[in-house]
Amino acid sequence: MGAIGGSGRSVVAGLLADAFAASGETVLLDLAPRLTSPWPRWTPGTTGGLAALPPDQPASRSQARAAAATAASSGGLAAWQVLTDHLPWHAPPLVLPDEPEAWEQLAAIGGWQAVVIDTPHPFTHDVMTAHHTGIAGLSARWCSLPCAVPVLCAAATGDGIAELQTAVLAAEAAGLPLARIVVALVAIGDGRLPAPVKAGATMLQPKVGAIIHVPYDERIRSHGLSNAARLKPRTLAAGRELAEAALSSAHASWGQTLPHAAVPAAYTEGTTYRGLAHVADHPR
Repeated sequence: MGAIGGSGRSVVAGLLADAFAASGETVLLDLAPRLTSPWPRWTPGTTGGLAALPPDQPASRSQARAAAATAASSGGLAAWQVLTDHLPWHAPPLVLPDEPEAWEQLAAIGGWQAVVIDTPHPFTHDVMTAHHTGIAGLSARWCSLPCAVPVLCAAATGDGIAELQTAVLAAEAAGLPLARIVVALVAIGDGRLPAPVKAGATMLQPKVGAIIHVPYDERIRSHGLSNAARLKPRTLAAGRELAEAALSSAHASWGQTLPHAAVPAAYTEGTTYRGLAHVADHPR
């Protein structure tokens, strides 16, 4: 999640997926509209993408996996998948569901062991809107899913740390699980972190689960994550730190042996909602 737009959210999501892929089957679900998302460019291919999985029709595990593109992993062997909107730019916009439960259902259908969600909504605005309207926001609903670890991204700048502080205050006021949140501070240039960023991170450290610094990598700025194998070793190391922090957060909340992932309930003819049965045949 990003405190606001432009927080390095997609880069962090990609680094997480690449790191998790070394341990199990991993997918990245891209929730952003096609023309605002980098993932169709970063994972080109002829897969059907999200358009091949209409929400009102049943789908099998093989269909879900066939619709996903394969990302170029850093290790060369542990590939990971991306489900995004691969329709041409001029095609009608694809309507994607906002409900986190719908995406959990899709993840359950595919049966992946690790699922990384690239969410497009601005975290702080969503939390404050929910607070003033009394309606559960998307951020709270994402946090409430089983074994969900929120990763909050912010630019490693003076403005970015100020926005992050506001986001943490809003989350604290809303009762969101701060101790489970992993913060990714994303550098936008070479050199040392500015003093306000260091000071702000030090102040926030006791409130959140972990704070991980993602270094600047000019290869990301020029080519994105279209070829993770070309990223700098320190960038990939930051991805592994993020994955380890997320896994530690999950273990602290649910135990060293994580609960089994949900599996889809049986599809009932004439309905569009199949529900989830939280008894599974495969572990996280």
